[in-house]
Amino acid sequence: MIVGSALRPPPPPVRAERTVLDVVVPVFNEETDLEPSVRRLHEHLSGQFPYPFRITIADNASTDATPRIAARLAAELPDVVALRLAEKGRGRALREAWSASDAQVLAYCDVDLSTDLAALLPLVAPLISGHSDLAIGTRLARGSRVVRGARRELISRSYNLLLRGALGAGFSDAQCGFKAIRADIADRLLPLVEDTGWFFDTELLVLAERSGLRIHEVPVDWVDDPDSRVDIVATAVADLKGIVRLGRALATGRLPLSQLRARLGRDAPPGAVPGVPTGLPVQLVRFAAIGVLSTLAYSALYLVLHGPVGAYAANLLALVLTAIGNTAANRRLTFGVRGTAGAATHQLQGLLVFALGLGLTTGALAALHTWLPDAGRGVELLVLIVANAVATVLRFVAYRSWIFRSPATRQAAPARQETTL
Repeated sequence: MIVGSALRPPPPPVRAERTVLDVVVPVFNEETDLEPSVRRLHEHLSGQFPYPFRITIADNASTDATPRIAARLAAELPDVVALRLAEKGRGRALREAWSASDAQVLAYCDVDLSTDLAALLPLVAPLISGHSDLAIGTRLARGSRVVRGARRELISRSYNLLLRGALGAGFSDAQCGFKAIRADIADRLLPLVEDTGWFFDTELLVLAERSGLRIHEVPVDWVDDPDSRVDIVATAVADLKGIVRLGRALATGRLPLSQLRARLGRDAPPGAVPGVPTGLPVQLVRFAAIGVLSTLAYSALYLVLHGPVGAYAANLLALVLTAIGNTAANRRLTFGVRGTAGAATHQLQGLLVFALGLGLTTGALAALHTWLPDAGRGVELLVLIVANAVATVLRFVAYRSWIFRSPATRQAAPARQETTL
């Protein structure tokens, strides 16, 4: 009797009433991969995941046997449900499935299961505990092991680099199909996400980051699916359009990020501007991007004004006009200064800094006419662009150390001086 009792398996754990994790598998015409992938995912969760779970197959307008296979799996496997949508779009499928779920944590993975499922529990554990708000699998971390072609690797790294420069993104991998979010956070963010396709992930992550939420990253083992039918060109074009749209919304203040941060965000580091990355690399990238646009605007204005008013007056007018726009753009986008308080002072200081640029460019133009009296407009423009490049470096230093210096830096300066004395 004692031996028999020792060999008796332990009782199963008591299941909580609420589903802890809902893993959504968005599919479109995946009749070949759907069944083996869902069975493999179900087996992994049943054996390795210690909390109540659900697998939701979100079929977005498949035209093959995918809906029938999904319905059969839902009828056969416990904790598997099938959701049928009438319209295409991975983002739309995730929005619908997550919005309808009663789970504490909402996740998704691609149907090809390119990501090793061993990373699933490390992905969602910080969300279950409340430590983090969102979680993403990353193929670009040092501990990740990735098998894929050089072209896909280049595209992925270029896209994430573009996100860092254009939107100031701090997360490392926006495209990995392995993410999770707390349900209470999803309730707040999903109504603000406009994209219904592949840009959905990126938009959600940027909004979360700008709202001060904590994003947990998990290095993953990932093997590329050679049969992937994703149209890379069409997806890239859609992503670029999404970046432009989202960047415009962020720049104009159309999104209620301050309200979200007040309700959901964690405390910002001392001296940080809510929702705006302030590190030197991000500031340099944004300053450079604004500088390129300002240079193009300056060049166009100079060429248009040269005929009516002459070279020197054209240079002065073009510089003043671009100075106003440049200072306003850097004030908001590069250094994160919001509101109208101090705007006039910043513009005045910006004009003083641009006066230095005027002196450099005017001196360069005078030197050119001394050395080459017959120089044409093209040569004049080239010399002015070079002089403007030198002035730009000095302008960034002035912006960062004087005009838009953060309050924390201003407070730290006297302290350092007292320490020295």
